[in-house]
Amino acid sequence: MSLTSEEEWIGMQQISQVVGSTLKRMQEYAQPGMSTLELDQYGRQLLESYGARSAPKLTYGFPGWTCISLNDEVCHGIPSAKRILREGDLINIDVSAELNGYWSDNGGSFVLGRDIHQHGHLVEASKRILAKAISRIRGGVRIAEIGRLIETEAKRSGYRVIKNLSGHGIGRSLHEEPHEILCYYDRANKAHFKKHSVVAIETFLSTKASYAHEKGDGWTLIARNSLAVQHEQTIVVTDKEPIILTAANQLWN
Repeated sequence: MSLTSEEEWIGMQQISQVVGSTLKRMQEYAQPGMSTLELDQYGRQLLESYGARSAPKLTYGFPGWTCISLNDEVCHGIPSAKRILREGDLINIDVSAELNGYWSDNGGSFVLGRDIHQHGHLVEASKRILAKAISRIRGGVRIAEIGRLIETEAKRSGYRVIKNLSGHGIGRSLHEEPHEILCYYDRANKAHFKKHSVVAIETFLSTKASYAHEKGDGWTLIARNSLAVQHEQTIVVTDKEPIILTAANQLWN
């Protein structure tokens, strides 16, 4: 969407703060021995307390309130009572929701507890690259150039990007134009970021894989023989540095 009024600004700020706060609190709540279903139900309680609705459930009938992916799972992991979190697991939580007709999306991978498997470098690389990519976005910047930056930085860090997943526009629905903000340079994409537009920027990095594949449950995508991480922020494009709507940790008064 393109923000055109104060009402739209406030609406996007509120739902973005909800998903940002929910993601942060879920990351803090996660403990070894807990199931991904228990963690998801905590996320559900938080979203419902704010009056928000799960975006993937609302839009696609996803069997969970949030997406929780582990280790080789890139995204869209289904919460389950059988999936038990363990010390050192690489966990990705993706929280997207709707409130009063506005939609926002926020995701982040982290290592649970002690980094006994040495996954921390991959997590930090993804976070650092996303921050750098966001800092370069302006109205008029070609979308493909941000993809080039992400892939270049990933290679410098010793990782690959997942090429069949991408960021996207957002605001009045979960996925809007532009539908593909890829993590690599797509020469065919001539589109540019537009001032006042709202987009969800994502980094998808892995240790070995370049593509995500279906796991077989109808939802989860995995990086075969690899580990994968994802980080995502919803931003407003300006003619200066973007406004990161999901960065706020505190809800409005």
